[in-house]
Amino acid sequence: MGVVASHPALAQVIPHRLQGGRFTVIAYNSDSLLAASLLRSALTRDTFPGLPRPQAKILISIAPDRDTFRQWIGPNAPEWGSAFAFPAERRIVMQGRSAPSDAGDPIRVLRHELAHLALDEVMGDLPPRWFDEGYASWAANEWDREAVIAANVGLALGGFRTLASLDSGFASGTRRAEASYALAYRAVAELAAIDENRGLELLFRYWKAEGSLNVALRQAYGLTYEGFQKRWIDRTRRRYGALALFTDMTLGALVLVLLVTPLFLLRRRRDRERLARMRAADAEAERRERESAIAALIRGGDDASPETPPPISTSS
Repeated sequence: MGVVASHPALAQVIPHRLQGGRFTVIAYNSDSLLAASLLRSALTRDTFPGLPRPQAKILISIAPDRDTFRQWIGPNAPEWGSAFAFPAERRIVMQGRSAPSDAGDPIRVLRHELAHLALDEVMGDLPPRWFDEGYASWAANEWDREAVIAANVGLALGGFRTLASLDSGFASGTRRAEASYALAYRAVAELAAIDENRGLELLFRYWKAEGSLNVALRQAYGLTYEGFQKRWIDRTRRRYGALALFTDMTLGALVLVLLVTPLFLLRRRRDRERLARMRAADAEAERRERESAIAALIRGGDDASPETPPPISTSS
């Protein structure tokens, strides 16, 4: 998921082409059903929060396999992406039915990439990367990204100090990229929640007119950029800090249990074996003592002499 600026040439002719509204979907035979499903979804949900209805024609290419997908997106895209948007060309490349299990729901993946293009159509290059990715995730209802924050105490308690610091994370490894997406989603969701009635509509209007996010934030929400950034950090900490800490402690406790349990079981087995030996030794000592007592009684009976009656005294 992301925006790529390069323009790779298509490696081969794709036999199937589906047309509907402003969308064209091209795919191989194996992905024809997926292509039809994606086209229906795009036509059904062709509006995006806070933005006017998009008008640009969009080409959606479904790669039949991983190698073709990598060839179409070019060498500059990160390895972990499952789909990419090319705003300058109004084109999306995504994986087909051969995509790995972690590629995500293709309907939602397409919605994410279409949100990138819808935002670019109206705002151009004004949005920074964190807003671009956060908006696409939010428009695609990728609410499960918040689970990344809830499960990571470092993120929830301030792993990223500024909104701008998220940008470098999108081009990093999978784990850091997931964290950046999650926090960017949280930031855009936080912005949209400030105005419950109009969401991001006024922000986009003022931002487009003034060319400044800081000015747009002041006019739309009465906040400075720094003020919103602090709000985003504070509210993320309050909302997820305790949960992340609990999750982290629970995970730590689980690891501790996994480490201690074998030692406990070994100690318990040794205690049982020692107790069994002690019981056996006690039983053996009791048996020997009993046999010794019986032997002593027998010997006492054999050695005893007849009792001599006392002498009879006479008186004169």
